[in-house]
Amino acid sequence: MENAYEYEITVIGGGPGGYVAAIKAAKEGKKVCLIECANVGGVCLNEGCIPTKTLIKTANLYESILHADDFAIEGVEPEKISVSMKKLQSRRQAVVNQLVGGVKGLLRGNKVTVVEGRASFADAHTVTAGEKKITSEYFIIATGSDTFLPPLIAQEGKNDVITSREALLLEELPKSVAIIGGGVIGIEFAYLLGTLGSKVTVLELMDNILPMVDEEVSAMARKRMEQRGIVFHTGAKVTKIKDNSVLFETKGGERSIAADKVLMAVGRVPSTEGLGAKEIGVNFEKNAIVTDEFMRTNVKNIYAIGDVNGKVMLAHTASHEGVAAVAHICGKPACVHYDRIPSCIYLEPEIAAIGLTEKQAREKCPDVKVGKFPMVANGKSLVEGDTDGIVKVVLDGTTGEILGVHLYGKHVTEMVAEISAAMTLEATADEIIDTIHPHPTVSESIPEAFMAAYGKAIHYL
Repeated sequence: MENAYEYEITVIGGGPGGYVAAIKAAKEGKKVCLIECANVGGVCLNEGCIPTKTLIKTANLYESILHADDFAIEGVEPEKISVSMKKLQSRRQAVVNQLVGGVKGLLRGNKVTVVEGRASFADAHTVTAGEKKITSEYFIIATGSDTFLPPLIAQEGKNDVITSREALLLEELPKSVAIIGGGVIGIEFAYLLGTLGSKVTVLELMDNILPMVDEEVSAMARKRMEQRGIVFHTGAKVTKIKDNSVLFETKGGERSIAADKVLMAVGRVPSTEGLGAKEIGVNFEKNAIVTDEFMRTNVKNIYAIGDVNGKVMLAHTASHEGVAAVAHICGKPACVHYDRIPSCIYLEPEIAAIGLTEKQAREKCPDVKVGKFPMVANGKSLVEGDTDGIVKVVLDGTTGEILGVHLYGKHVTEMVAEISAAMTLEATADEIIDTIHPHPTVSESIPEAFMAAYGKAIHYL
């Protein structure tokens, strides 16, 4: 029977979940439409992962140049070194433009029809986008997330409150910044702005910064950042922003911090405004669209991937969910193992993690072994001039199963994929130990940490 719909699969949202899903669907032979209301690439390419890391690269290079003398380089006068924020913004935009252009080329090359406009459901098989009406057998919602502005924090007087979106566009470095939120976004901006020269204060409601990170690692990162002059207030409940002063409560009583700019970095919420999904019967839990393990909503021809389903708000998770959703639509095996999703935090040195923290593992597993190997004992870290950090592994003491790995050090965001592959293959600690790692590399620390879990590390007592 001839298909009654214009498209077989229509993807709403062109971020790292949506455009990957659209290309995957096209490669499966489907007639595909992608609807995007702004720029393809979504938040990640345009105002998130990529531009943030572009700015951080400059911050890292700036710090390295300031310490050139440590590497026997003479003639550098630190007091004359500065960063041109205008030139940096030009570089950021050039990087973004090249990647966005690349995504557009991939969509064209795979014959995906791209429609500009904001999609809104008319029924389970029909959306409108501007003046266009689009019908499709299946829909994949990939509308991402928006910055969250907490309504309980009152604002009075004249304030310069910004979000990560505006922080990425700064052409002048503020003398002082108060950052509300000590999660990944807040801490990356604290590192970036603090390294470039702003006086930075971070206010975090929880007792630890980076509360999703293993506590031992987050404590090491906090200590390193404090050595650079960044001030932290944890257990801090922000109550009001008044005339660019942030008022907050701690166990020690009420306090306030004055700053030129206040960066709100308390998280993100799924973006579904105007989508009309709830009106056609799609189930929500709070602001997120509810999906099953195949990314399918309760409306069986509609799927939801990425930040909008509220499961794990990471770009690579969205991409993987997009592939899984298309596979399920095509009748192929599909699954996402949420216990094996790596995460990366771009400080200097970097943080990377996968699986359970030590605390989480001890709550779930009766027999846990923990192995640690400090970067100070790693030759390549010494060569790099930065021996801060650790490789920490968390194992099932009975089976040797890898429950979690937490890395803090040079280049670790490039190293965590090894553990991701190992966990996907259900490798044990012994198999990591028996895997030959090249020398000299920071990655040599990984098998050493696994050996340390059994008291057998070679290069550390």
